[in-house]
Amino acid sequence: MIKTIGHSNHPIGRFVDLLKSGGVEAVVDVRSTPYSRRFPQFGRERLAQTLSAADILYRYEGAALGGKPKDGAGYDALAERPDFKDALERLIVGSADTTLCLMCAEKEPLDCHRTVLVSRRLAERGAEIEHLLANGKRKPHAVLEGELLEASDDGAPDLFTTAEDRSQRLARAYQKRERVMKRG
Repeated sequence: MIKTIGHSNHPIGRFVDLLKSGGVEAVVDVRSTPYSRRFPQFGRERLAQTLSAADILYRYEGAALGGKPKDGAGYDALAERPDFKDALERLIVGSADTTLCLMCAEKEPLDCHRTVLVSRRLAERGAEIEHLLANGKRKPHAVLEGELLEASDDGAPDLFTTAEDRSQRLARAYQKRERVMKRG
């Protein structure tokens, strides 16, 4: 299983507790820039040391999986890049024997590329995803996608909606969410 979390403004002890209670064995940092001026405890080196002391591995994958490319490409274009696809494959293979957790900054999963870009593509490849929330609860990715579809104004499904229709509706909902996120 692959989990996700946003470091938000958590004190570092609370963050580690959330990881531990989620059964996380390795954190995969997917931030394009693995530093925070406001929350220095989440700077790459300092975070790696803290996690190591808690027996949690740290790996940086923001170069391949970050949501802020230098060329301004959209998420669909990013998802087609070979380095992105290779990184997804590393996550899938790594999750076979280790509970991985994608980490970025944003508190809410749908406000972050870890969900709208990365988790989406992992789920499309059959990976099981679970989001660790700031309140200590967990949310399966399928539930989150259902909420995204429900919030979308793309029209509700009916008795004649096929799986392909759902997939197309979901793609449109993700694209809309990406545009909202970029406006900030």
